Amino acid sequence: MTETTFTPRVFSGIKPSGGLTLGNYLGAIKRFVGMQGQMETVYCVVDLHAITVWQDPKELANMTREVAAGYLAAGLDPSQSILFNQSQVAAHAELGWIFNCVARVGWMNRMTQFKDKAGSNAEKVSLGLYAYPSLMAADILLYHATHVPVGEDQKQHVELTRDIAAKFNHDFGVDFFPMTEPVIEGPAMRIMNLRDGTKKMSKSGESDMERINMTDDADKIAKKFKKAKTDPEPLPETLEGLDGRPEAKNLVEIYAALNDQSAEAVIGEYAGAGWGRFKPALADLAVEKLSPIADEMARLMADPAEIDRILSEGADKAREIANPILRDTYGIVGLLRGQNQF
Repeated sequence: MTETTFTPRVFSGIKPSGGLTLGNYLGAIKRFVGMQGQMETVYCVVDLHAITVWQDPKELANMTREVAAGYLAAGLDPSQSILFNQSQVAAHAELGWIFNCVARVGWMNRMTQFKDKAGSNAEKVSLGLYAYPSLMAADILLYHATHVPVGEDQKQHVELTRDIAAKFNHDFGVDFFPMTEPVIEGPAMRIMNLRDGTKKMSKSGESDMERINMTDDADKIAKKFKKAKTDPEPLPETLEGLDGRPEAKNLVEIYAALNDQSAEAVIGEYAGAGWGRFKPALADLAVEKLSPIADEMARLMADPAEIDRILSEGADKAREIANPILRDTYGIVGLLRGQNQF
């Protein structure tokens, strides 16, 4: 069998549940923007994933627009990247069902994120929450994506995507779906809570002071960093000196990511400095980098029709890639579809 050469293409998405945080920006959106021009880039607001748990319909629509506004305000260019919301491209759900029939129950049972989200209440959560990793695989493979920028906590889902692609190719004797590679690189891929450096920064944290929201204005950004939890010790001489100091390490990594430098370089500049020097410097840097994004998001959200237009145009472009791949998938599986149905 001849090995297929796949066009280098990036796919990734963000779920519109809760608000966007600094973690979304540094761990995802900033990286997405940076990949523009390096290869084809397809970015999505994964609203079908959001409804695996109950969502207020009006709020879901609003949050979908807010995620799109976050992408755009951070520098994503619709003329360079495809940007759309998942539910506008029906092929995601169609390929997701085919992959439900390829994936094995044992694979799903190993998904740690389901266990974390379901907790002790697994019998009462939706079937969608259990099966959503196969839809995530469909999101990726529907575009024959060769690369997916993810955090460490999502790496398992890319591994499942590769398992599904390999089983499909093997079962049908084809080399049709690529072995997608996770892209995990750069500082601050996992942004932690500003009040507890052992917990990931979350949209659903109890206190707003735990997180930086992408909609926060300059005053809020500065206040939150200046009040962020630290420890009594100054910054160390070496990066290893941050071991066992989760809050200190988190703030250093945030500074590094915002300033496009390594954590080692930050330590080199601030070694021996107390928090009275470092936290104001971090606050000033964060305001410089983040407040223009918040301002632009506010401007975009004031014109929802324009966001909807951009998402609709992006969906048209997405379907141009997705529909032929879905058509060929149907043909490989033996499902009859007329040519005019794609």
